[in-house]
Amino acid sequence: MSNEKNENLRAKLFTRRALLLAGGQLGLLGVLAGRMYQLQVLEGERYQTLAEDNRINLRLIAPSRGRILDRFGNELATGRQNFRVVLIQEQSDDVDATLTGLNAIVPISEHQLRRIRREMGRVRAFMPITVLENLTWEEFAAINVHSPELPGIQPDVGETRYYPYGAELAHVIGYVASVSERDLAKADDPVLQLPGFKIGKNGVERTFDTELRGKAGTSQMEVNALGRMIRELSRDEGQPGADVVLALDLELQRYAHQRMGEESGAAVVMDVHSGEILTLVSTPGFDPTPFNLGLSKAEWNALQNSERSPLINKPIAGQYPPGSTFKMVVGLAALDAGVIQPGYTVFCPGHMKLGTHTFYCWKRGGHGWMDVQSALEQSCDCFFYDVARKLGIERLSVFARKFGLGEKLGIELPNEKPGLIPDKDWKQRALKKPWLQGETVIAGIGQGYVLATPLQLATMTARLVNGGRAVEPRLAKLPAGRAEAAPLIDVDKQWLDLVGRGMNRVMNAPSGTAFRSRITEPGMQIGGKTGTSQVVRISRAERLSGVRRRQEDRPWRERHHALFVGYGPVENPRYACAVIIEHGGGGSSAAAPVASDILREAMRLDPLARTAEAAPPAAGGARKPG
Repeated sequence: MSNEKNENLRAKLFTRRALLLAGGQLGLLGVLAGRMYQLQVLEGERYQTLAEDNRINLRLIAPSRGRILDRFGNELATGRQNFRVVLIQEQSDDVDATLTGLNAIVPISEHQLRRIRREMGRVRAFMPITVLENLTWEEFAAINVHSPELPGIQPDVGETRYYPYGAELAHVIGYVASVSERDLAKADDPVLQLPGFKIGKNGVERTFDTELRGKAGTSQMEVNALGRMIRELSRDEGQPGADVVLALDLELQRYAHQRMGEESGAAVVMDVHSGEILTLVSTPGFDPTPFNLGLSKAEWNALQNSERSPLINKPIAGQYPPGSTFKMVVGLAALDAGVIQPGYTVFCPGHMKLGTHTFYCWKRGGHGWMDVQSALEQSCDCFFYDVARKLGIERLSVFARKFGLGEKLGIELPNEKPGLIPDKDWKQRALKKPWLQGETVIAGIGQGYVLATPLQLATMTARLVNGGRAVEPRLAKLPAGRAEAAPLIDVDKQWLDLVGRGMNRVMNAPSGTAFRSRITEPGMQIGGKTGTSQVVRISRAERLSGVRRRQEDRPWRERHHALFVGYGPVENPRYACAVIIEHGGGGSSAAAPVASDILREAMRLDPLARTAEAAPPAAGGARKPG
């Protein structure tokens, strides 16, 4: 009886434990089922997306960069095939041996080798590293032939920026280069992080970089757990960059660059009514291609240390005393202020005294009696000394700014300089000194503190001859029918006509300072004004001796700057031009002949009247990419 009772108790105990265990198991199964339901049903879509993200890698595709064109559709910057070689480290047992074998076919510089090794340490072994770019077809073909002997090396074809006209347009077009850490910090654009992506660093490439860059495409790649690509699932090529059309006339630009030759200087041609820039030349130029490929330290130092400053865009960033090209503004300001009348004359004996100081005219014996027109024609300094003294620096500075001097003009290029039109407040702020009357006298002939860029001088000339409209320079071509008349400057037209007649006499009167550079073809006569700005002051001893060193006998750095501003044709002005030859000696001998030839070519080509269909091909032709 006792044994049977114990058995019943054990059976009840076992049953109770079994029920508790079964209940616990059922509870756990319920929790597991609930969790599975949550993961697979309630949050199934989310985890499916996460799984896909682990399996699929979305990669950006660099868009094709837009072209830069002249007003007639000639390509000034475009893309072309880039034959290149990439290295995948994991496919080579001995990377050094692979690079040595490649070097035997196409030389690899020490600079390139250092870059390759830096990148090898930064990327995974299965990621491609660019070894060589912009190979010739012969080099690319040779590498393809020997590729079985070069494990890890893969020939590839991409796109690179191509500048068909190199130095002739380098300062306008600029160049592209690799993205820097500073660029990444300034812009929130993931495409900038793509290996090898290039952005505009100077010129039009920089100003219109966003438009030219386009929109990045995407590629869906299936990858394994390590991130290695297995296959491409889909591709969206994105949106290529937009083309940028400039007002430049390539043929005129190339002519002006050739005419400037080996001189260090600048030439600008602009439409006097719309302000469109037809030519913007800075010499010497430089080849923009190495900036795209990667400039070596030696190449950079050579450009930086050149005494002729090839990297400076002289038309917009070169600041020079305008010399006698400033005299039209001085005469016009005096007429406008009523300080002088058209018949006002000054006797020039070759010098003018102010207190204890003597100011000399460029013509040692003097010019005799001069009025506004004859003083412009023969560039008499004494006349404008007197007029500037009567006018005063305050009225002169205000009037000069109306004609585009002393401030940035806002052209679509980086690094424009403002020049300088001084006044009393400026000198007190900048130099902590009071203004002297003798400084007003010197400013009257465009010397002293007065500075201007060639672009400002071209704009000044355009405003003088277009009826007094405040035209502003622009590099981008205006859409057809979009040109609007610039606002009128508050100046009497009779004074503009009077100054214009003086500029006409500079070129076409026998005693004019640029008579030898006149254009005699009917309907192509031009007006203008020569200028010579001193770089080194002529000493008193040199003046008293009566013997002056010829400019060509001086060191290049000590010679005067030669300037000329002009317009044509005289009867119906359409083109304004400014030329400066750094350390050229004299405006009439060095700058006037160059500017005259450029204006003649502008009137012959007449880009404002030509259409894209009628335009002749530029010399050499715009080569196609590839």
